[in-house]
Amino acid sequence: MMKQRVGRLTHAVGVLGGLLFACSAQAAPALPALGADANAVTVSGISSGAYMAVQLQVAHSRLVKGAGVVAGGPYECAEGSMWRALSNCMEPSTPGSVPTAVDTEARIAARARAGRIDDPAGLAEDRVWVFSGSADRTVERPVVDGLVAFYRSRLPQAAVRYVQYEGAGHAMISVADPAANACEISAPPFINRCGELDAAGELLAHLYGPLESRVERPAGDVIAFDQREFTGVAPFELSMAAQGYAYVPQACRAGDCRVHVALHGCRQGEGEIGRRFVDTAGYNEWADGNRIIVLYPQAAARSGLAWGSWRWVYNPKGCWDWWGYTGTDYATRDGGQVRAIRAMLARLAGPPARGGQGAATD
Repeated sequence: MMKQRVGRLTHAVGVLGGLLFACSAQAAPALPALGADANAVTVSGISSGAYMAVQLQVAHSRLVKGAGVVAGGPYECAEGSMWRALSNCMEPSTPGSVPTAVDTEARIAARARAGRIDDPAGLAEDRVWVFSGSADRTVERPVVDGLVAFYRSRLPQAAVRYVQYEGAGHAMISVADPAANACEISAPPFINRCGELDAAGELLAHLYGPLESRVERPAGDVIAFDQREFTGVAPFELSMAAQGYAYVPQACRAGDCRVHVALHGCRQGEGEIGRRFVDTAGYNEWADGNRIIVLYPQAAARSGLAWGSWRWVYNPKGCWDWWGYTGTDYATRDGGQVRAIRAMLARLAGPPARGGQGAATD
């Protein structure tokens, strides 16, 4: 009996080893260095991705030049508390539950004095585009108003564009997804059609200025890349996926392109909806004619403990960390996810390979 158990255990270990080897052998290629313009980085996101976009903008204000925020709220609104995230920062019981512009300013100033984020003076020339739908009951209007109040207290009026759309649910608004939900829906894949509103195009035009026309069929490459070299630990320790994506226009293989980081929301990563956000959120159609590389980092769901880890991480919907599930540094330069995305940007800004060739396309 003991020999049989040992035999079964040995077989199981062998199978596991084979699976791990297979996963390693099939890992995505490295993110290529493409000589991107390190002085022209912008960010955007929907829902948890919107909160992460704000965190990246504030933590790295010297690097990030603007943000597009779809259904997101003030910087570090949750203050490291899931309870506050669910209440004050999504469905506040009263408008007074949401951090004021003064509250947000004070929190940012304290983080800067501690050397955990860039000097907030770096925000002075940013441009921001913020969106809230009247049918959004996930991140309600007073929360978004709180973020806009902070931006308006710090930035010139023309730098802040606030779109309040009647009837829109909690979703990325896109004209690129042929099977998008109706405008008022708040359900997977959280990509909606609201007439001809093109959120990606509008936010990119506000952040960068006038753009060349949108193309119907992007001719660039969607690259899958290995996120493991940027996370410092196994990606699942940070509730990130093993691979991320980037959209690279052909003209960007030789360098000098801008970079936009597009962050999916909860239940929108590859593990939930495949490549749908990457392919149909609407950014790629604008990237081609405007020399913009679009970086699509990927979060992943995790519920508590995981194989090979003693760390408790509770993120069952695959959200980006905007309430502290990865640790108290989550909204600073030292936050694991923030560090990983910053490292991806550094790679893209590196000198391109000779001949302008990057990694194999997906």
